[in-house]
Amino acid sequence: MTEPSQTIRSGMIAVVGAANVGKSTLVNAIVGEKVTIVSPVVQTTRNLIRAILTEPRGQLVFLDTPGVHKAKQDLGKLMNRMARGAAEGVDVILLMLDGSRPPREEDEGWMRRLLRPDSEGHVILAVNKCDKDHDYMADYEAAWKSLLEEKQRQRSVEWRRISAATGEGVEALTARLFEQVPLGPYLFPADVLTDYPRNLAISDMIREKYVVQLKDELPHAIAIAIDDIGEQTDGGWNVKGTVYVNRPSQKGIVLGAKGRLLKSVCQAAGKELSEIYERPVRISLWVKCEKDWARNFWMLKKLGYA
Repeated sequence: MTEPSQTIRSGMIAVVGAANVGKSTLVNAIVGEKVTIVSPVVQTTRNLIRAILTEPRGQLVFLDTPGVHKAKQDLGKLMNRMARGAAEGVDVILLMLDGSRPPREEDEGWMRRLLRPDSEGHVILAVNKCDKDHDYMADYEAAWKSLLEEKQRQRSVEWRRISAATGEGVEALTARLFEQVPLGPYLFPADVLTDYPRNLAISDMIREKYVVQLKDELPHAIAIAIDDIGEQTDGGWNVKGTVYVNRPSQKGIVLGAKGRLLKSVCQAAGKELSEIYERPVRISLWVKCEKDWARNFWMLKKLGYA
């Protein structure tokens, strides 16, 4: 064993929790780069994303999972299955809770899962959004205590109060994560920030821009497929993609008046992707109706969700 592997620590952390508790915001804050898309709209993250923090202390590999929610479609069920599966076989389970609101059914569901006999790994319960006016941390602690009494078992956990948005408590949390992962060499090369496929990262960025523009109006009906990434002589990429919607009436919403929304999304996503990949990124999108695409296994496979 080399000398560095005797002193550095490396491990896997599953970041789990209900939808819209700030999982992606926290991962981006810890890694220091935008690896996963963020918005105030629930179910923004649809895939399991590995974000990698490498520094002299070692390497933390974060599994940023979709938020567990009440699923009615195949896509939602796949997202829930993906999130629950990510909590298996990791070194640390980081359950995030929204401290600005009382515990919900999904929060209790995660707590119950952590009390299953087959659940392993160190557990940290991070109560996020401590910068907000309301503080329900005591309610979450009471809910956990009640479940321990109900199940008549014990499980040691740590409680952390953080704000992923402002950074409060994030560095202390990161330090604790390094303490909890085992000694050992890097799991990924030091210059790798994520192993998330490039086409899925680009489609997520485009979808984020639609989520920001449309808020709750349409985002869950939208899917983005990247059809081609053409390498140009200037080193840039010409990205061609398709925006899928469920109904013909939704095409006009995605296009916007005289196609302005589509153009705005292409420009905003292209600008941010150019900064991330350090090369020009030009995006061209077409809009297509694919009825009930979220219930179609072959469409979900094409989109990278299955």
